[in-house]
Amino acid sequence: MVPQALTRVGVDVGGTFTDVVAASPRGVAVDKIRSVRGGLPATLWERLERHGDGRDAELVHGTTVATNALLERAGGRVVLVTTAGFEDLLWLRRQDRPALYDLSRDHPPPVVERADVIGVRERIGADGPVTALTDDEVRRVTAAVPPHRPDAVAVALLFAFRDPSHEVRLAMALRAALPDVPVVASHEVLPVFREYERFGTVAAEAYLRPIVQGYLRRLGEEASRHGIASLRVMASNGGTLSVRQASERAASLALSGPAGGVAGARLAGDAVGLGDLLTVDMGGTSADAGVVVDGAPLTQAAGSIGGIPLALPHVLIETVGAGGGSVAWVDRGGALRVGPRSAGASPGPACYGQGGEEATVTDAALVLGWLDPGRPLADNLALDPSLAERAVARVAREAGLAVDRCAAGIVEVAAAAMVRALRRVSVERGIDPRHMTLVPFGGAGPLFGCRLADSLGMRRLLVPPYAGVLSALGLAAAPAKLEFAASLHRPAAELDAGALDAAFAEMEREAERELSGARFERFADCRYPGQGYELTVTAGRGGDDLVASFHTAHRERYGHADERRGVDVTSLRLVASGAGPAVGLGARGAEHGSEEGTFESLAPGRAVRGPAVIPGRDATVRIEDGWRGVVHPSGALVVERS
Repeated sequence: MVPQALTRVGVDVGGTFTDVVAASPRGVAVDKIRSVRGGLPATLWERLERHGDGRDAELVHGTTVATNALLERAGGRVVLVTTAGFEDLLWLRRQDRPALYDLSRDHPPPVVERADVIGVRERIGADGPVTALTDDEVRRVTAAVPPHRPDAVAVALLFAFRDPSHEVRLAMALRAALPDVPVVASHEVLPVFREYERFGTVAAEAYLRPIVQGYLRRLGEEASRHGIASLRVMASNGGTLSVRQASERAASLALSGPAGGVAGARLAGDAVGLGDLLTVDMGGTSADAGVVVDGAPLTQAAGSIGGIPLALPHVLIETVGAGGGSVAWVDRGGALRVGPRSAGASPGPACYGQGGEEATVTDAALVLGWLDPGRPLADNLALDPSLAERAVARVAREAGLAVDRCAAGIVEVAAAAMVRALRRVSVERGIDPRHMTLVPFGGAGPLFGCRLADSLGMRRLLVPPYAGVLSALGLAAAPAKLEFAASLHRPAAELDAGALDAAFAEMEREAERELSGARFERFADCRYPGQGYELTVTAGRGGDDLVASFHTAHRERYGHADERRGVDVTSLRLVASGAGPAVGLGARGAEHGSEEGTFESLAPGRAVRGPAVIPGRDATVRIEDGWRGVVHPSGALVVERS
């Protein structure tokens, strides 16, 4: 690892802007650069050299390359090798509907073409081999794959989480036959039960790996040319990976950027002494909602992106198409809508003057006077109110509204979408938002903070320093982290401390090889016998601790628990974390050289009563009537209901 004293540069690539935060013993420097598609902006390296922060630094990158490949179906061609008779499993899914009451909707197709699925005559059952995998069958399958011209191969066999021997033989043979093609086996990616989720995850890993490996190779070469000492990549679980580790865990980058935002919000909460947070990161393309409970981001072990199952640990994020660049439009029923389509970085909102003509949330905010046209946005981007009003007027005519009413409607629709996302990560998980603090950030988030808090019945929000680039700050502060999983189907009552130690031993040895000196945290997936899904709880000294933890977690999540019932363990999980760098927010208030009246110029203790609009270097804060803010020594603005 790079010594902690070196500069750590967090780079978060968004749909409109690329945020850069350089944190070092000298302090924190921030920058915003117009994004470019397919990589990092060329001007990034120039900015780093100008600040003197690029040379011999450690760069931590939050990337959307995996997310975009899944959403746009831009991954590689995958051949799936699976147990004969189960070739259609990815299409059968779980036989649930994509929308309960919409019979016309279909699930998105798998990332594998049906013609590219090869069945293998073999079978492993719950108690061991049922049909042997012969050498002739290995040779037949190995010869059948190359004619498909795959970019990657996924090997996923029944019960490979219990006995991977057949997968190991097939993977070895395929790697020998196709040395330049990634071969991914399910027991290496997700050695836990549930065939559909395991097959879908390994297929996604194979689909993404060629794209991610190529991107990271080019990025690594570019970083090396500019003197970057070390390059790390943010993973979906809120920790960082080396380039080699990320190249072998492509699917774990699917929520790389949003995870940095939740990490930054946790950092801001720590500085103020607040540990229960609802977070909303409103950027140019979308808004991401997350949760921090007792100072730790809430995570989950399964989810999907673009209808593709990804049963890998990730920070809980709900994303909606409600960013500053989200386009306003009128549907066939005459209703005003916002997003999910975005104007992006080019041409961007109409007010950017870069050729965009469609009205966006940013245009509406400018029409309403929430933004100062005399202050350029990031990258010296000037705002033109006449272009914004012209764009909003076109939507207003179609909707039959006055221009100001239409602009107000656009921001209300965007706010409603964010409220729904915040409810999904809180209320729908048994968390009462009224007892939490809202942390709005991103370039547009602090404009909406009071409005979102009012809708959720919350009485306090925290606008962090560096709010517009908080995700990049979270990247700069993120520790190295790896996660491992193993199948273990046992009643918790049968597990004592010795049995748990033995079950975790192999994972801990592998973790030590990957991340020397790491701190280990043990978890177990538990459920009542017969339940369909599990809850993840801390794995303590033995079965009694697991049972007590599970009952408590079940009551908190679902409102009830049955202490008379037994508890089963289905899987074990290990989190290995390195020491994170010491990145403090510092006292940004009254920052030297800040323009009078800006967020950065406010001294600690300064009170601001709404209604007020406070422009900043990387974001604008709007305090509504009935709210009052006080600047904390960390530079954060703590805003509460009067």
